[in-house]
Amino acid sequence: MPARARPAPAVPDRDPHVAAMKQSLQLRLGQQLTMTPQLQQAIRLLQLSTVELQLEIQQALESNLMLEALEDGEDEAADAAEPEAAAEPAAEAVAEEPAPEALAELPQAGAQEQAIPEELPVDSAWEDVYDNAWLPAAGGGEGEEREGLEPRGAATESLREHLLWQLNLTPFSETDAAIALAIIDAIDDDGYLSVPLEEIHQGLAPELQVELAEVEAVLHRIQRFDPVGVGARDLRECLLVQLAQLPEGTPWREEAMRLVGEHLELLAAHDYAQIRRRLRLDEDALREVVGLIRGLNPRPGSALPGPEPEYVVPDVFVRKQRGVWRVELNPEALPRLRINPQYAALVRRADSSEENAYLRSHLQEARWFLKSLQSRNETLLKVATCIVERQRAFLEYGEEAMKPMVLRDVAEAVGMHESTISRVTTQKYMHTPRGIYEFKYFFSSHVGTTDGGECSATAIRAMIRKLIAAEDPRKPLSDSRIAQLLLEREGVNVARRTVAKYREAMAIPPSNERRRLV
Repeated sequence: MPARARPAPAVPDRDPHVAAMKQSLQLRLGQQLTMTPQLQQAIRLLQLSTVELQLEIQQALESNLMLEALEDGEDEAADAAEPEAAAEPAAEAVAEEPAPEALAELPQAGAQEQAIPEELPVDSAWEDVYDNAWLPAAGGGEGEEREGLEPRGAATESLREHLLWQLNLTPFSETDAAIALAIIDAIDDDGYLSVPLEEIHQGLAPELQVELAEVEAVLHRIQRFDPVGVGARDLRECLLVQLAQLPEGTPWREEAMRLVGEHLELLAAHDYAQIRRRLRLDEDALREVVGLIRGLNPRPGSALPGPEPEYVVPDVFVRKQRGVWRVELNPEALPRLRINPQYAALVRRADSSEENAYLRSHLQEARWFLKSLQSRNETLLKVATCIVERQRAFLEYGEEAMKPMVLRDVAEAVGMHESTISRVTTQKYMHTPRGIYEFKYFFSSHVGTTDGGECSATAIRAMIRKLIAAEDPRKPLSDSRIAQLLLEREGVNVARRTVAKYREAMAIPPSNERRRLV
């Protein structure tokens, strides 16, 4: 019998999903920027203000036993009295890693110190390596400890407390006292009644059974409290109450009350010609009446002292010595820090105990912290020196000589990134003979001039302020006229809307509101 051919075995269809799930090895090369914990710490310290940095330093001193602050009058000579075991690692530090005088010494830990890594692994956080890291978490951890370090201003009396104190000294009946308390609660910080009187009347307890006229009578008594005019419902009433409190023999008192009561809109529009016609006053008399009104307080609530002023601590000082402008760090802004030589000497023990690991951890933290401070000071001084070199004309002649400058100019000059310059110039202040300025004050855009040069926006604002200060108060300069004068006198070509933008930024009112009676 002839042999019968066997059918070929069926080949199963290949499932595309199975093929897609097949494992394979691939090798890829690429570059990626990562930040070490040291760099994270340095960047964080760099963007802190002086006050915030002092809080961080204080917290570091409390949490790291290796760090200590040098007292006033204490210098490196005091280390000579230390034991030899403690002085030896300090001497090694001076030879290996000299630190600036502002940061004092960075003592090493001897031969055992070689086991401490010089760099932490990248793409990691500080607390991943050290459990006792003093740096707060991103969410603002350790808030309870930081709260005690924040400066707090002295307590000041608010407007409500001041009015309540006078209420307790005024012989009110129980009903009137309840009404007065409701009125005082409705007065805002400027001293005005924030809600209608009818609403206050409706909010009173029904058992009081008072009429709206009684509430208004109590309001009139409160308006005579100190400061006079508090509790007024509008500007007209506020000024009228203050004028009514003046002695009857005050010159031009009646005319001022009539002007405020009947023609306040004309006074706000500076329409003095119309006011003279309606009040039948000559120019000299109207000047006296307007002067009396200007002496009143349109915001009686502002008469009370506000919170304690917050003084700015300059980061650098700029002085001119022998014709040369010099920049130096403020020695009072940062305390002088060093590593405790006695504790650093204990790390030299060649054992692997938990105590020794704990000391090595604190020592490495202290070294990195001092290095970060040193880097911050060097960067701050470098950027400040570059700013002073470029804005030397401002220091010599004032705002009108300010040159245009942006972050990129300084970044290219000092060899840093613009983001680093932005961090350095935020909340950092420079003490100059012309005053204290934030670093960012020296940066501004530019406008072209007719001769092909550039003029900074700060200089243009100074020119506008100078023109307005010298204008005729009877005929103030309009924005178009100011733009024309800038082009004719200074060669600065700016549009009218640009002048208006700069004028509004300086809180200068428009020409119709600047009109005055000489």
